[in-house]
Amino acid sequence: MRTWPARAVVSVLLVPLTAVPAASAAAASSAASSSAASSSAGAGARTCAQAGLLFCEDFQAMPVGGAASLRWGVDTKHGTLTVERGRRGQKVLRVHTEGNGRAFLKVDDFAAPGNSFYGRVRVRVGAFPSAPAWAHYTLVEATGDGPEIVRPLGGQYAPPPHGGAAYWGVGADGGPTGDWTNWRPTAPSVAGRWTCVEWHLDAGDNRVSLWFDGVAKPELTVSTREHGGNPVDFVFPRFDTIKLGWQLYQADPTPARYDVWMDDIALSSRRVGC
Repeated sequence: MRTWPARAVVSVLLVPLTAVPAASAAAASSAASSSAASSSAGAGARTCAQAGLLFCEDFQAMPVGGAASLRWGVDTKHGTLTVERGRRGQKVLRVHTEGNGRAFLKVDDFAAPGNSFYGRVRVRVGAFPSAPAWAHYTLVEATGDGPEIVRPLGGQYAPPPHGGAAYWGVGADGGPTGDWTNWRPTAPSVAGRWTCVEWHLDAGDNRVSLWFDGVAKPELTVSTREHGGNPVDFVFPRFDTIKLGWQLYQADPTPARYDVWMDDIALSSRRVGC
């Protein structure tokens, strides 16, 4: 996924641009996010004690330094994963990449009942790309037996006059639907603050849904026939690998380096919540 196909560009440009401007949306969501983050600060430590989780990692039992675990793997190229202490003293995962590198925590041998599952992660991104045009990034990726690479959390920088900002979106690549990201200007990617992101992959109709700080974003939802790619069915693979971290696909981006912090990762057959 080194270039942006013309079809995918056309699909995202069809998004109405009469929505709330990125700056005002960011200001409104920032206040709500700060409240949500502070009210749930202690909840994260209890997440991994919940019954029935398919996977959980809060990094509290890990030593500070290079990140490694017997429960998950690492996938990096021009990137690193480290565990460090956050501002409140809790441990978090720091994801660092150079240029269009990648660095992911990788959950292997993953199996969800009915091939459907919920996910939750708290995330803070130091900066989103502002060049080149249509620069595309991924934070969560799900793969398995089947051609589609499903990206329930990612986004894209839309240059002027299409917004001049980075926006969250669901995407896919590698399968018959092509290379696409279903971003919306009502979902700006705001740097520098913690956000609790939840997603649901529902194999019943190949539906991907998102929540930010507990608020649903239905405009980002994709499904079998409603997505941002080629006019064919979008069909999940049989999931067996989930990756969380950062990857940027275009060369010579601005900025040239990226730092992302993640905490309280959970995968479950039921919604975990923020």
